[in-house]
Amino acid sequence: MENQSVWLGSLKGPVRLLAIGFTVLTFLILIWMILGHFVSDDPNTMNEMIRPGGRILPVVMLFTILGSLLFGSIYFSDFRGRIEPEQNGFFDILSLVTSRMAMFGIALILITMFYEVVARYVFNAPTLWANELSLWIASVVFLFAGQYAMQQRSHIRIYVIYDLMPRWMQKASDVISVFLICSFTFALIWGGYADAKRRILRMETFGTAWDPPIPGTVKTAILVIILLVAIQAVSNLIADWNKLPEHHTAADEIDETEIEDIRKTLES
Repeated sequence: MENQSVWLGSLKGPVRLLAIGFTVLTFLILIWMILGHFVSDDPNTMNEMIRPGGRILPVVMLFTILGSLLFGSIYFSDFRGRIEPEQNGFFDILSLVTSRMAMFGIALILITMFYEVVARYVFNAPTLWANELSLWIASVVFLFAGQYAMQQRSHIRIYVIYDLMPRWMQKASDVISVFLICSFTFALIWGGYADAKRRILRMETFGTAWDPPIPGTVKTAILVIILLVAIQAVSNLIADWNKLPEHHTAADEIDETEIEDIRKTLES
């Protein structure tokens, strides 16, 4: 990633310190909770983190995880990846923040599954929460990935036809596609709002031993994030309105950055 600040400016340093502080605190609490299984008759467990009546330490750890995820995502959204286009839409920054959340979400899934494998096969102590937590995180990662794909213009577009159009017709097709996206979003929210509201208010649970509120939260997340995708589509339309016509060839699929990285790896 490039080191030049994208949008934080002078706030980049404080945000970095907050991200590091929350992350360090999270790991310290995690280590303390793990050690508690060996030195305490009634240790704190991950199972208590989603229970309103849980003890203070799991609740504090939950907030430190959220803090490290939030500030870490904000900090890394201030770097532009080498294959990412320059941000020029009014909604791009938020989409970059959520894309970094998805990036960290994948890492959390890997950590969770690694912990489960070690606990199950080394200590013969499988968890009640690892599988459900992985599903929970993966659902949000999938939704945020759609928003990031829209911001990066990586969604499906039939360039064979699009490139043959004059610029006024390309603009007209862009307007139609954004209109269809917004119409779908409106219909989805209109039809799903009442059900999502009912599920989130009662925090509908998954019905397993850990019993996390996956249905209640994910149904709400679908409506919220699909709205963000629609707003990002409108942002793209405005940002690209005065761009010159683009022509795409098979050579566009070649990632020069990746080829250069492979070359450097082989040379070293």
